[in-house]
Amino acid sequence: MIVLTRFRVAETASADFAERANAAVALLESKPGLLSLDFGRNLDEPELWTLTTRWADVGSYRRALSGMDSKMVLVPLLSEAIDEPTAYDDADLVGENVPRGWH
Repeated sequence: MIVLTRFRVAETASADFAERANAAVALLESKPGLLSLDFGRNLDEPELWTLTTRWADVGSYRRALSGMDSKMVLVPLLSEAIDEPTAYDDADLVGENVPRGWH
């Protein structure tokens, strides 16, 4: 499972954002099931940042977001993300996928 989370951060807030994001990266790196993590800034639009993680499975990602440490470090940062879908996986593993709001 891949989680691609994008952020738009004003240049004036980039130093503070990077500090908080680096704390989140350190915490995520300690979580079981994390396979890889990339944190970076867009080269063409420096206000765009991404935190991209790959997890062994959905449960590993969800467990990484639970606990007091995550609620104090990860959740506040993730609440600043661009509001868009973030979870991706192999279509064969996902099975039939019904878009949000479709009944």
